[in-house]
Amino acid sequence: MREINFDGIVGPSHNYAGLSPGNLAATRNAGHVAHPRAAALQGIAKMRANLALGLVQGILLPHPRPDHHWLAALATDYARAAPHLQARALSASAMWAANAATVSPAADSGDGRCHLTVANLMTMPHRSHEWPATLAQLRLAFADAAFAVHEPIPAPFGDEGAANHMRLCAAHGAPGVEVFVYGEPGGPFPARQHREASEAIARAHRLDPARTLFVEQSPAAIAAGAFHNDVVAVANERTLFAHEEAFADRAGFYARLRALMPEVEIVEVPASRVSLDDAIRSYLFNAQLVSPPGGGQTLIVPGEARDNPRVWDWLQSHVSGNGPIRAVEVVDVRESMANGGGPACLRLRVVADPATIDPRFMVDDAKLDRIAAVIEARWPEAIAVESIGDTALIARIEEARRALLEVLDLAVLA
Repeated sequence: MREINFDGIVGPSHNYAGLSPGNLAATRNAGHVAHPRAAALQGIAKMRANLALGLVQGILLPHPRPDHHWLAALATDYARAAPHLQARALSASAMWAANAATVSPAADSGDGRCHLTVANLMTMPHRSHEWPATLAQLRLAFADAAFAVHEPIPAPFGDEGAANHMRLCAAHGAPGVEVFVYGEPGGPFPARQHREASEAIARAHRLDPARTLFVEQSPAAIAAGAFHNDVVAVANERTLFAHEEAFADRAGFYARLRALMPEVEIVEVPASRVSLDDAIRSYLFNAQLVSPPGGGQTLIVPGEARDNPRVWDWLQSHVSGNGPIRAVEVVDVRESMANGGGPACLRLRVVADPATIDPRFMVDDAKLDRIAAVIEARWPEAIAVESIGDTALIARIEEARRALLEVLDLAVLA
């Protein structure tokens, strides 16, 4: 059993339409010119860095954009749709694979299978129509009997996938404690993860209730722009890495976690050292906390974390001490960051035997070379928001995705 990071390839329609209230980066950069080619190549470089660390790497593909089926359900088409519907139909937000599904490894489930429940993403209109394409990919990639892929939790219970789910364990293949983080409505921004959705997923995945925790996210964190839990906390094996203000009842949560897993190492960053604003702007916690084969844990952070003196100072002081995080790697995902998603947003973690996964969804450096060649040749260099109605641009976006599917022998997803 290995932990596999499935990164979403940034789609050719990547743009800054500012569609996500509560995501401060996305709304702050609304209307700016986006660079889909650079964004996708940054994502490829991040995957290469993972491979260089000795990690196992997979991919998830861009969705068909514009989503003509969604527009047809609204009794319109792209040419006639209002600009706000065009933007929602063209969104490339499926690149953030952390919102694709919630994953429970076989070691945690009652039937010994790895369970994946596709997120419904119902809170945001531009994301609410992602799940059918995600479901199709996951059922293809995880068709082996070792997996159970579930349809989304029905409305009105909002579910945004692994971005609000953490797992702690002695080792990736060992039984773990699964933590579902939910929000309560009533603040200035919508709470996107509902407790009822998390509870339904835990039942579907046949998790042991005694080793499953439901934890409320801090309303202050949501109000500050932590629209998902992974903006203020991340877990890996025995380590929980979190901001002091991540959870509504942190003392109660920590006590329950320690009772279930006495060996847990809680690395809490105090607000006196790194404010919520600094944490959210730098995406310190929206990082990949991983266990390379050589031992120790590595935190993969965006360049913005290095650019923030308070964040970088805290990281250097921790790594130089005796804490569980032994190294920090910096990656450039600025195009994704400008739309509100860091290194952790771009990947879905699945613990499984790589041999049970459709090999078309697994990558090495040679396959990444082929993907990068398509991106360099086909992805638009720039997209301005005012150009999203341009028929020539739409034709190029659709042809770019078809070219990628052909190279990967995945035309079945066209």
